[in-house]
Amino acid sequence: MDKETIADLIDTKHTMLIDWLNEQPSVSWTEGPEGKWTTGQHALHLLQSIKPLNNALSLPKFVLRYKFGTANRPVRDYDAIVKRYEERLEQAKGKTYKGSQNMKVPSLKERRYILNRLQTESKKLQYKTKKMSNKHLDHLILPHPLMGKMPVREIIMWTAHHVAHHTETLKSKY
Repeated sequence: MDKETIADLIDTKHTMLIDWLNEQPSVSWTEGPEGKWTTGQHALHLLQSIKPLNNALSLPKFVLRYKFGTANRPVRDYDAIVKRYEERLEQAKGKTYKGSQNMKVPSLKERRYILNRLQTESKKLQYKTKKMSNKHLDHLILPHPLMGKMPVREIIMWTAHHVAHHTETLKSKY
């Protein structure tokens, strides 16, 4: 998938999520189905996952290369990434990434801030994706807590799917 298409996908998926969240009643922000996250926790989780990616992409490329290495395989396409993620989720049934375990329920006062930050981080990621060279997108790698090390292009495509995955969960169960 080329850079422009990935950036557009990030925009589309985040816009769909934020529009849906803005339409929801305030009560769903702090209350969710029994034993499940609230809509606020879903939004906070997505913010917690995109911020480190943007922070990493702000580092000089030689730092990423030194710290994480370079890819030893070709980049997978979007569908292959989605399939692999779904398989890994199934294997990790019931486990939650350390940073999202025991997540606090964001207050209603934090709703506007979290949604604005999520939108801002999405725009940053779109910009960074378009600005980064194809060589760096394909050869630099970053760690993912569930998927292992991934080329930057893949982790950005995964980010779009991650947002879509949570949006679909919210739409179907909330």
